[in-house]
This record gives sequence, structure tokens and C-alpha cells, in this order.
Amino acid sequence: MSKYQIVMDDLRLAIKNGTYPAYSQLPSVSKLCEQYDVSKITINKALGELEAQGLISRRRGSGSFVKKVETSSDIPNANDTSGQMTGFSAEHEARGETVKSDVYDFSVVHPAHHVAEALDVDDDSFTYHVCRVRRANDKPRVIEYTYMPIDIIRDLKLKNVETSIYSFIEKDLGLKIASAHRTIRAVMPTAEERERLNVPEGEPLLEVEQIGYLDDGRPFEYSISRHVHDYEFHSISTR
Repeated sequence: MSKYQIVMDDLRLAIKNGTYPAYSQLPSVSKLCEQYDVSKITINKALGELEAQGLISRRRGSGSFVKKVETSSDIPNANDTSGQMTGFSAEHEARGETVKSDVYDFSVVHPAHHVAEALDVDDDSFTYHVCRVRRANDKPRVIEYTYMPIDIIRDLKLKNVETSIYSFIEKDLGLKIASAHRTIRAVMPTAEERERLNVPEGEPLLEVEQIGYLDDGRPFEYSISRHVHDYEFHSISTR
């Protein structure tokens, strides 16, 4: 086993057993070099792998921070995460397509327990709830159900929901969106979803359950996105 893998596995275990709890900062690269008696190249490679696996976030000039994971058994693999959070709007507009959103709900609610757990908030806290269908060249491609803590995503407005939520987060709030933990499965749509997405009865949708993270490790989004079966995507988000 290579040196970087030994370091990576050891840090991964330390995160799993709580030596480095959620939102805590890992030792600096120089301190890790001393601890493991390896080079900076080795440490940076190990940290890069942990970041790719969704366990930590790295901030230039600030260090590496442990992300919130629901349980130790839920520590994701590399295939469950992505550091590329290109959203629906950016992806389709880059292709020269027109993007529109049909907003069916934009409200403030107490989240369900599993949503509160994913967002690391109390059950009696408040979150935004957004339900919208995203269209590319006027063709419905995905229906999204999104929750975001109002304490983190402040002053979200309908005009942002109708366009790009992620753009508002990064440009207006000055926050940095880093990565996501995703679970993908095939599901059958409800009658309402069939109507809103214009899909025939019996045709499945591709469901993506996502927890999005800021670069300081805080979860800022829990969402369920249901995509039409012929939709090819390179990334999944609620931009």
C-alpha cells in the first residue's frame, strides 16, 4: 500500500470514529507531514482523495474541514459525491438552451425529521421548501423538491427560485458551494408528476437524493430531483 493511502485510511478512520468530528479542522499539512513522516505531496494527495470522497472540504488559506455525515456507516465513497456542482441553468445555458422554472411551492416550513437530520438542524427549525419543474427549451426535464435552512440561506426570494438559487447563494450571499452526497435510484412518478413532466403512465423517473455542502462543511441543501428517463446530465443540482 502506498504512503498516501496509509495516511488517507488513517484519517478516514479518525473521522469515522469521531477523533475529528463534523465541522472540525484537520491539522495543517505541515503538522500532518510531521505526524506521518511523509512529504507534502503525499499529504496533499491523501487530502485530495478525502475531499473527492466527500469527507472533507479544503479552503485555500484556511485548511481542511470535516463535513457532516449522518452516521459513520454513511461515510460516502467517491462515486457518491462530486466537487463539480454545475447546476441545471448553467449546464443548459452553456448549450445555448433557454432555461425556465415553473414554481409550484415556495414556502417556509418545519422540515421532516430525516430532512432536519440531513441539514443538521433541529426538527422545530425553519427551512425553505421549493417545488419547481425545470425546463430546457420549454421541455420539462426535472421536478425538484428542495429544502434549505433559512439561517444559512438568508433572504431567498421568488425571483431567485425562478432563476438560479445557486447563483444567488454564491453571488449575493458570498457563500461557496463545494460538493454533494448523492443517492440515485429509479422510481415511478406520481400522477401529479406525470402531468407536470408530461410523461406517460408506467414510465419511470431517475431520482437523485442530494445533500449539498458549502466549502466550510455545512450542509445547506437537501433535495429530491426526479428526472425524465431520456435526460442525460453531467451534474445534478438546484441551480
